[in-house]
Amino acid sequence: MTAPTVAPATDLAPRIFSRNIDDFDVPHGREEEWRFAPIKQLAEFFEPATWGSVGVAGEHDALVECVEINDSRLSQNWMPTDRPSAIARAKATHAVLITIAKESVHSTPIVVNLENSGENSYLHVEVHAGAFSKAQVVLIHDTTGNVNGSMLSIVEDQADLTMLSVIDADLAVTQHLHWFTEVGRDANFLGLSITLGGGVIRTVPMVTYRAPGGKAQMLGAFLLTGRQFQEHRILVDHTEPHCTSNVIYKGALSGEGAHSVWIGDVLVRREATGIETYELNRNLLLTDGPRADSVPNLELETGDVISAGHASATGRFDDEQLFYLQSRGIPEATARQLVVRGFFVEVLNKIDDPNLRGSLMHRIESKLGIVDHE
Repeated sequence: MTAPTVAPATDLAPRIFSRNIDDFDVPHGREEEWRFAPIKQLAEFFEPATWGSVGVAGEHDALVECVEINDSRLSQNWMPTDRPSAIARAKATHAVLITIAKESVHSTPIVVNLENSGENSYLHVEVHAGAFSKAQVVLIHDTTGNVNGSMLSIVEDQADLTMLSVIDADLAVTQHLHWFTEVGRDANFLGLSITLGGGVIRTVPMVTYRAPGGKAQMLGAFLLTGRQFQEHRILVDHTEPHCTSNVIYKGALSGEGAHSVWIGDVLVRREATGIETYELNRNLLLTDGPRADSVPNLELETGDVISAGHASATGRFDDEQLFYLQSRGIPEATARQLVVRGFFVEVLNKIDDPNLRGSLMHRIESKLGIVDHE
């Protein structure tokens, strides 16, 4: 008798995608995706509440609108992948919508300052880059209260979108942000996350492809001092052939109790042939006491790829670099600051606009206590 044939699973890495809150269990910290997270500090994000919605501070570009959450222009395809983001989507009353018109080119960055009223708030931001458009969007999270929500980047065919998210909140602030990106045919996306402040910050960036030829870069630079916690949990879901992804995250930690978590998941599905993917995480421990967890994961459902790899390293200062700088008369404390600044250059150099790049470097230098040496 011939044994029955068992077909392989069509999805070897199943995830729940739903706007129904009850489809997601309340996390307890034993789940794989929550095992590093400080559950007690995030517990208020696990149950629906009546909170306000994050809006836009001051005057803003005409491309930026605050709309009701049921506005028909908002994405109907995106589905939350965890309980906090499902709650935020269901309970938010308003959204920030940034629309880049088809074939338009914006030579200067579109800077959007997000703010809340000081209370707990839900956030929903969508950036729609029309076909053949080119733009840079900068989101400054000037929020003073706890924030739970999502950011969406919809990059249409052959569009070129650079999107920066800058978080520099008070130590009392807790944030949980889901960042979803959909890349169209032959489109280019550069997503940069700069995280410098906040007590507990958990970001969940996810990239997927809608058609062949898409390119996505996810870059991150983060600083932690004292008893701060940051988790960056990235998923790149290669669903289409001949696409490219590149993930580079760099973090610097100092002080007792500083804890960073970086999870880099890359899933290459069986139909995603001819892809190129690479992910890198580097963590620099500036003092004794910090902890950096780094877990790169690469799952291939097809062997027909051009290249696929990952790397991760955590270490202290390079003594040779310090010696080189000190031998030229630079004091040790200043030399250490300069080494850290150089550590982030690889990430920040991906930003084309020199003024924007300089502004972000200045924020990092201020956190490090670097003064102008010129």
